This record gives sequence, structure tokens and C-alpha cells, in this order.
Amino acid sequence: MTSVIVFGPTGQVGSVVARTAAGLGAKVWLAMRDTSKSIPGLTRDAEASGGFQRVQADLEKPETVSQAVKTSGAKRAFIYLVHHASDHLKGAISALKDSGVEFVVFLSSFTILVDRGLREVPSTDLIPHVHAQVEANLDDIFGSDNYVAVRPGCFVTNLLSEKKGIVANDVKLYGADFEQDSIVPSDIGKVAGNILVSGPRHGHKKVYVYGPQVRSIHDSVAKIGEVLQKDVKITTLGPKEGYDNYLKMGMPPSFADYMTKTLSSKGPDKGNGERFPNYEEGVKNVSLYTGRPPTSLEDWVKENKALFDA
Repeated sequence: MTSVIVFGPTGQVGSVVARTAAGLGAKVWLAMRDTSKSIPGLTRDAEASGGFQRVQADLEKPETVSQAVKTSGAKRAFIYLVHHASDHLKGAISALKDSGVEFVVFLSSFTILVDRGLREVPSTDLIPHVHAQVEANLDDIFGSDNYVAVRPGCFVTNLLSEKKGIVANDVKLYGADFEQDSIVPSDIGKVAGNILVSGPRHGHKKVYVYGPQVRSIHDSVAKIGEVLQKDVKITTLGPKEGYDNYLKMGMPPSFADYMTKTLSSKGPDKGNGERFPNYEEGVKNVSLYTGRPPTSLEDWVKENKALFDA
């Protein structure tokens, strides 16, 4: 039986990675900072009978990573980004390697533009920069053949930031023209879980994962209202109002400024108009790795109407 270790199994992607790996016959070690926390979609009874085992570990504390891997005996690991990790997980990645892990799946981001070197992504590009540095550390420590970066597009759950307005039928929206593919986290987790257990297909090293349709945020919110049978009024905000709203949400000024500038365009652009690198491939990858097409925004809303309850 394949033994894998999943860091962050309480997350919306990590939990699906863990359950997918178990469904493929793997012994799954759940590496958690707090081993008492519940795991979405996994009851205690299912956990006890499904080949799962909890182990304490924190990606910001390499010694705990080392101990967790040694305890599990796992040769394959799933890891995620820790935004504030000053070493971009270099210590944790080294601990994985030194403790016997041979293959890593990293939850990265499509915003790393394909015509730049990983170390060359500027720190001012906050989201792509931090993901790129982790990939670069994986390159240095594991080598490009021994890890896969899963690069999803824009999470559909980002739209939940507009929940209050949707419930009230009055959405104040900044970045209305910004385009996103609305990939469902469970689709990402299923792709990553399959790669974790069975490896990549067709020699993939960077696996893009996208939703089936690109829409503006305005049109996405309007579609949510349509599915919920609500007449949602959408008012477009200017940059200053958008920036102030991000500050009210608790964002640091630097990140609020980054988000305001990012959403002022239609989306990431690598210089030739391609905002979603390898988009068609990324849509097909969901079917390639899971056997079913990516979930649409409409179907996600239908399945999660309770998320939009007042």
C-alpha cells in the first residue's frame, strides 16, 4: 500500500486531496498543526475505517515535518503555500527530502507567468512571487523531475467575498471586469490527489487546472444571482473605494494596493494577452486526472446554496 502524507488536510483543497488519495488505496497520514481539528468531508468514523492516521506537523517548523515523515514512512507528500513563511518553505522542503520523501505535489498558482524564471518573479507581484519561490526551492532540493506544481486558476470560493451583498440583493463591486475561471476547490483536490498517488500524466511538471468558463466578476455575481433566483443589483466601485474596502476587510495596505491594481485589469497578463496560461489544457486536465469535466459555476452554486443563506 502506498503511504502518502498530506499537509493542510483541514483546507478546502487539502481535505479533498486526502480523501482522494485514500479512495485510490493509499494509506494517508494527515499532517496537522492541531490534530484535534475536524476535516471537511471526513467523519471520525470514516477516518477510523478509511486508512487515515493523524500526525502533528507544522510546515514552518522543519523539525516537526521531519518527525512526521519519519513516523509515517511516506515517500510522497502534498504541501501548500504558507504565505508568511520567510524562507518560502525551504526548511520544510529540505526536511521532507532528508526524511525520505521522494516526490512532492505543491499547490501553486497559475499567476506564475510561463516566460519568466521562477527566481525572477519580482516581490512586488505578491501572489506569483511567493508561489514561484516555493517552486524554485523544490527545483533546487528535489529536482524538476521529483515534484509537480499544481497551478489552479481563480478559486470559485473567492466569490463568497460578495456574499453579504448577494444576500441583500445589493453588491458593491470593485474589479467588475476582472476575469476569472472559477475553478472549484474539490476539482483541484481531486487532480492533486490523483497525482500524489499515481504521478503525473504525459510528463506533466506544471499541471494547470481551470474551470470550464471564463467570466468577469460582474457576470459571475450576476450568474450566482440568477441561479439563486435573486434580482441582484450590482454597483461598480472606483479604485479608492475598492482600496478602502480592502482595508476594512483587514488587508495590510501593501496587499490592498496590490489587489486594487490587479483587479483594475481583466486579469494576469504575461505580456502577449494570455491571461490564463495553457487554458484549454488546464480545463482538459480535470477530466484527464479525475475522469469528469470541471464543475461549472452554475452547478457549484446549486450544490452550495446553503453558503448563500443569510
